[in-house]
Amino acid sequence: MSRRSGQSGSIEKHGAVFVVRFWEDQAGQAKRIHRSVQICPVSGPGSMTKPEREHRARKIIQESGADTAAHFRAVAAVNLGITFRQQSEWWIRHVQDRKRKPVKPHTVCSWKSHLRWIDPRLGAMPLSSINNRILKDLVSEMSQEDFSPKTIRNYVQVVKLVVASAVGDDGEELCPRKWNHEFIDLPNVVGQRTPTFNQEEVERIISMADGQFVVLYALLAATGLRVGEALALEVGHYQTATLSIRQTIWNGSLQSPKTRSGIREVDLPQPIAAVLENFINGRKSGFIFRTETGSALGQSNVLRRSLHPILAGMGREKAGFHCFRRFRVTHLRKQGTQEDLLRFWIGHGSKTVTDVYAKLCEEVAFRKAQAERVGIGFNLEVVPCCPLTFRKDQSQQTIVM
Repeated sequence: MSRRSGQSGSIEKHGAVFVVRFWEDQAGQAKRIHRSVQICPVSGPGSMTKPEREHRARKIIQESGADTAAHFRAVAAVNLGITFRQQSEWWIRHVQDRKRKPVKPHTVCSWKSHLRWIDPRLGAMPLSSINNRILKDLVSEMSQEDFSPKTIRNYVQVVKLVVASAVGDDGEELCPRKWNHEFIDLPNVVGQRTPTFNQEEVERIISMADGQFVVLYALLAATGLRVGEALALEVGHYQTATLSIRQTIWNGSLQSPKTRSGIREVDLPQPIAAVLENFINGRKSGFIFRTETGSALGQSNVLRRSLHPILAGMGREKAGFHCFRRFRVTHLRKQGTQEDLLRFWIGHGSKTVTDVYAKLCEEVAFRKAQAERVGIGFNLEVVPCCPLTFRKDQSQQTIVM
C-alpha cells in the first residue's frame, strides 16, 4: 500500500439521497474498499445545494480519517501482521547496530532479561494490539508477583520502546500510542535504595581487604570512578597524578565509557597518587589491576570473592561498588567543590548552558589545586607502603604482599 491523501470523492445520486464515494484502507485487506456515505436527501427537508453537497462531502472524508497518515499506519501495522516477539527481536538487533547512539552491551543484556519475562505473555500478540489495556494487565501481574516499582517501570519501558520501534517507510510510528500511566496504574518510584559508605566504613573495607583490592577500594573511594572504568585502567592511563578515563570493561570486553562525559581526566590528591604509583611499581604496560595472567579483573569476581565477604564480616548488608562513588560525591559536596568540576571528575554531563560555557575542566593547574584542597576524605594509613606482588600458589584473582 502507498500513502493515501487528497481525495475529493465522487458525489452520486443513489435513489432518494446523494452519497459521496471514496477509497479507504481496511485492516486485514490488501486492497482499499470503495466506501459510500450519505450526504443529504435529493429534495425536501435537509436537501443541499451543489456547493453545500461538495463541502459536506469533503468534511465526511476528512472526518473518516481515510486520508490521514495515522489511519494508514494503523492499517499497515495490522496488515503486516507483526507480532510483539518479532518486533522485539528486530529491536534488540537494531539498538546495537545503529550508528546513532548504539546501546551498551550491559543495557542490552538487561533488556533481554526483561524480554524473557515479557515474551511468554505478549510475544504472540500482534504489535498493533499492545495498548494501555494490555499494559494495565501486565502491570497488575507484576504487582502480584511482588516486582518492585522500579522493576515494573523498567519492564513497561521496554514494551513501550518495542512498540515505538515499528516505523513505516516515512519514518513515522506504525503504532503510535498515548500511554496513560493513571489508567495503567504504573507505580511511582519512591525511596529507591541508594546505599553508600561513610568514612569509617571505607577505612574498614580497605583494612580488611588484601592484595590489590586494598588499592582498588582506596582508588574507588578517592576518585568516584565506576568500577568498570577502574578495572579497565592501563598503566599508560596514569600520568603525573592524573588518570585518563578512555575505556571501561564489562563481561570481559573493553568498550567506550558509559557516556561521552565519561571520557575525562580525574585528578588525584597526592596521597592516593603515591599509593597508585607504588602499586604500579615501574610497570610500563598492561592493566593496573590484573590477574596473574595479565588480563583485567572481573567485576563479579571482585564483588563475590572480596567486597561482599568483607561487608558480611562487618555485619553489613550486601552493597555494590557504586557505594564508593556516592561516598566520593558526598565528600566533594561537603568540601564545596564547584558543581561543574564535580561533574567533570565524576563523569556526568552538563546540566545548563552555563556549565557548557565554563571551561574549568581545561584549567589543569586549577583542577589539580582543587584536588589537593578537597583531599580524599578518609585515612590511608591502612594501605601498605611496599609494592604488592603476585604469590604463585594463590588463585590468579588474588594478589598479596
